[in-house]
Amino acid sequence: MSKVFVNIGLSLDGYMAPEGMTMQHWTTPDYKDWGAKWGALMGWLLKTAYFRENLKFGPGGETGPVNDMARYTMERTGANILGKRMFEQGEASWPEEAPFHTPVYVLTHEKREPWVRPGGTTFHFVNDGPESALAQARASAGDRDVRISGGADVIQQYLNLGAVDELEIAIAPVLLGGGRRLFENLREPVPRFRIDQVINGSSATHVRYVRE
Repeated sequence: MSKVFVNIGLSLDGYMAPEGMTMQHWTTPDYKDWGAKWGALMGWLLKTAYFRENLKFGPGGETGPVNDMARYTMERTGANILGKRMFEQGEASWPEEAPFHTPVYVLTHEKREPWVRPGGTTFHFVNDGPESALAQARASAGDRDVRISGGADVIQQYLNLGAVDELEIAIAPVLLGGGRRLFENLREPVPRFRIDQVINGSSATHVRYVRE
């Protein structure tokens, strides 16, 4: 059976996204300096050769264990799930060939027909809750895995459902001081994880936790 996993960047003080990183301020990345803070948080990924390859930025970038990990994450993923807020931010900034190359299930109250993009990405808009989105994602993924891509509130919903098998967290040595925390609104009994793998990169420490 396919696994359900989370793969995200996290600041030292537990934030997935800096304060001010909203659609209201999307075109003003200097608002509360959110653009520079996000760049520091996700610099480990932005510097990889695979990131440049996936977004068709041309040759270059870093190779090595972190680059191999980024490639493996994409290759194991057969479907993605994300929230409306994350989708709206991506819709405003992704290239025409969105970087998923899989079916993507968007949790939203908005009714909308599937949005087909070049390169194998189709966005499906799910109005009947996280369980329905996960069932559809599993069916699409086949023997590949389902990635819960974010944002924080969506990850929390799946943690509360007990559906997450693995957490892959890139801990960047930055303090954001505010924003969207990852581990909020969790209900008892909280899931238990153990450390499975650690990769020390130059811009983040990558830890994989697996469900006990």
